[in-house]
Amino acid sequence: MSKQRMSPSEALVETMAAEGVRTVFGIVGSAFMDALDLFPDAGIRFVSVAHEQAAAHAADGLARVTGQPQVCIAQNGPGVTNFVSAITAAYWAHSPVVAITPETGSMGIG
Repeated sequence: MSKQRMSPSEALVETMAAEGVRTVFGIVGSAFMDALDLFPDAGIRFVSVAHEQAAAHAADGLARVTGQPQVCIAQNGPGVTNFVSAITAAYWAHSPVVAITPETGSMGIG
């Protein structure tokens, strides 16, 4: 009997669902498109925003209101730097925010 391997995106989404993540804030893009396709079946709602900083602020705001950890995801490259100010604000407010920053797949580097 052979074991079927999960893709990294499948492992990410399964872990988020197991931890009770119900909402993810971010910008639709190629860096995590395969994971985005898996969100609905896992019961995770994706809230699309216009800028990564807005995604991080939204996660921070929801975390402050609910007291529960919230998730935001950026596009690779400049999207990661767009998180910095909002994640810093969440950090100093002790908000439970998880920031996910994907990387280009090894086949796309170079």
